[in-house]
Amino acid sequence: MRYRHFPRLLLAGAVALPVLAGPALANPAIVFDLENGRILQHQEAFKRWYPASLTKLMTAYVTFRAIAAGEVQLDSPIKVTKRSAGEPPSKMGFKPGSIMRLDNALKMMLVKSANDVAMAVGENIGGSQAAFAERMNTEARRLGMTGSHFVNPNGLFSPDQYTTARDLGLLVMAIRMEFPQYAPWFSIEGLAVGKKQIPNYNLLIGRYPGADGMKTGFVCPSGFNMIGSATRDGRTLVAVVLGERSPITRAETTARLLDQGFAAPESSWTTVAALPAYGDTTSVNDLRDELCKKKPAKEQSEAAVPVGDKAPKSPYQEKLDHVPTWVAVGLGGATGPKPKAMLDASGREYADVPLPTWRPDQPQPPGAEPIVIGSATATQDGQPAKALN
Repeated sequence: MRYRHFPRLLLAGAVALPVLAGPALANPAIVFDLENGRILQHQEAFKRWYPASLTKLMTAYVTFRAIAAGEVQLDSPIKVTKRSAGEPPSKMGFKPGSIMRLDNALKMMLVKSANDVAMAVGENIGGSQAAFAERMNTEARRLGMTGSHFVNPNGLFSPDQYTTARDLGLLVMAIRMEFPQYAPWFSIEGLAVGKKQIPNYNLLIGRYPGADGMKTGFVCPSGFNMIGSATRDGRTLVAVVLGERSPITRAETTARLLDQGFAAPESSWTTVAALPAYGDTTSVNDLRDELCKKKPAKEQSEAAVPVGDKAPKSPYQEKLDHVPTWVAVGLGGATGPKPKAMLDASGREYADVPLPTWRPDQPQPPGAEPIVIGSATATQDGQPAKALN
């Protein structure tokens, strides 16, 4: 495989990134060595930010732990529910009742960033969106992700779903160190679904020397987020970049930070886990007006890479200089056991029917709590409300 090479800027040891002008431009970022967690650069690492589809890394982590615990297997069936089928793009568009293998579902979630598949994974593994979100938050607390909170498995916007660059660093380390067997999934160049080919939204894959992960994300309030990793001479660096203005600039910024990291001597700075909190740790930036208010819908997406004579010149808008490797995925082939969360006490599968709610023309019984589907705090008899499937 041939790679394009980019100039490197030598740093005199580990330094903090320069503060950019204006609060909306002060992008959180962190660069660190995967093996030991030593930080090379950081800026506003504890600033809360909307994760967008970087959320799917936590969804993958919870799922990997469920596999390790024997709750589910890679060939277990993941059923598309009515709720998951209704999620907005990016999506695969499978109909309710469609079934795929868990490993294929995870690849579609990580490469295509499919929101419908991510929701299906969450519902099938957790039993409901709310129950899965509770598991996400439990793992976040266990990992020390003190500035993060999750309410859904796909990263669609919610004011109650946020994270930090430092927390995402902790999550990346947990995924890569605990589950190295899944590392190849984060560097897939593209998927083949029948005759359709779907390239990875991570523009570093196949273009940046040594790139091997991990995920991109975008919603209007978050801007263009990215976690990029690369390995050279046995050393793996990770860069977390939040709030960029386009898919191109987030790829360029991530590549520049990785270049600087590889050019610098190994850090003796503190680790991601031990970094003391600093700066604004409570408010969340919202870039909606800046990025989406005056732009057409086609430019408000992960795939909004400009083309043509007026496009900025960048190696990350060019086609790969080799034939991509397409990984085949699709429906069917799920021969493993059904996820335990989708079975009742007798081992029967839940039906995909709406949860009952009180009739609006009837008074609610005293002491009864409403069931709020999709809320991280939805309960039924003191337990997380289950999406029946």
